Amino acid sequence: MVTQKTKTFVERLGPGLITGAADDDPSGIATYSQAGAQFRFGLVWTLLLTTPLMIGIQMLSARIGWVTSEGLAANIQKICPRWLTTSLVTLLVAANTINIAADVGAMGEAVRLLIGGPMPLYVIGIGLLCIATQIFFSYERTVRVLKWLTLALFAYVAVILSVSVPWRQAISESAHPWSFFPKDVSAKDYATMVVAVLGTTISPYLFFWQAAQEVEDNRRRPRPRELRLHPEYVAEHLSRIKQDTFVGMIFSNIIALCIVVATAVTLNAHGITDIQTSAQAAEALRPVAGEFAFFIFALGIVGTGLLAVPVLAGSAAYAVSELYGWKAGLSNGFREARGFYLIIVAATGIGTVMGYLEVDPIKALVWSAIVNGVISVPIMAAMMWIGQSRRLMGDYTISPRHRFFGWAATGVMGIAVLFMLGTSF
Repeated sequence: MVTQKTKTFVERLGPGLITGAADDDPSGIATYSQAGAQFRFGLVWTLLLTTPLMIGIQMLSARIGWVTSEGLAANIQKICPRWLTTSLVTLLVAANTINIAADVGAMGEAVRLLIGGPMPLYVIGIGLLCIATQIFFSYERTVRVLKWLTLALFAYVAVILSVSVPWRQAISESAHPWSFFPKDVSAKDYATMVVAVLGTTISPYLFFWQAAQEVEDNRRRPRPRELRLHPEYVAEHLSRIKQDTFVGMIFSNIIALCIVVATAVTLNAHGITDIQTSAQAAEALRPVAGEFAFFIFALGIVGTGLLAVPVLAGSAAYAVSELYGWKAGLSNGFREARGFYLIIVAATGIGTVMGYLEVDPIKALVWSAIVNGVISVPIMAAMMWIGQSRRLMGDYTISPRHRFFGWAATGVMGIAVLFMLGTSF
């Protein structure tokens, strides 16, 4: 029986939960699978490092959206030159489209593994489904569907429960990764994988999406403007944002941990150390972990992809619409926000065509990671300046502790980008 307290807790979850779950998209699953297959438990520390940093930066994006009632792009152009904001948004749209291509391709391949048949047909069908649901579903229904799709991530908890995990060994190797460095792996390979995990976990499209969703929620709350200035009202909503973000980001990283551990104890233990796609990880699980693990892993790819593609396309549409002053939001119909929806259609459509043409998933992910890495640091720095600006945030600027974690996340991503650029060329 569901108690009122539990019901209230679930109702307070929304943008943060969906954002965290969308982070574990098929591209992310591929990255975490490779981390587990190649390094066993040696990269678990990266997930522990990114959890507080991810919470800090996502909480900031949500706070900016709620306090200013405007998305990130609209706020960034208030403190940055127009050309810089336009460049960042353009690169965001490009990276998201490439990521959509990789995710749609992975979903198509996963469906083929589950039921057989022609993968190109599945890719086109998935792309059309993602476009149709965003155009024809109301905002409430879209959010409700996305929240239900977060349950797909429990597939990876089920995978963990279906295999035998040597937890003592896992904890030991996680705590002392330098003592278990694979002999056949170079420092360059290790650095590249660390950067890949960091870049997968902290991604710009998540910033734009969560901020935009807070703006949407604001507009749909029938509250007089004066109430938003009441300290108790503000405190209650900032508390909701904190809870929502904490739950979403911790949930996201627990699932990532499950994927790393599951592939470590199955694929790595059987000498399979090279995983290029999430679908390949699922297929490799079949002979070593059984049909159940394979089925659940593959089904999770489809569920997480259906959650992630609307977030990727939606974040691009919000950013472009805010930049050019177009009416935006899933709560508006197609005729009311034509430009917003055309960006969604274009990003999803182009990504689907790329997936149909079977673009090399590894090259797609590498280029997406490079573009995301290039834009993440200036976007995060701009967010920190916005969060500290009394002109934009009024009395609700971020606390010293929040500043510490926000700048720490920005610094870590800056170092990661330098490593990535140094090992990619």
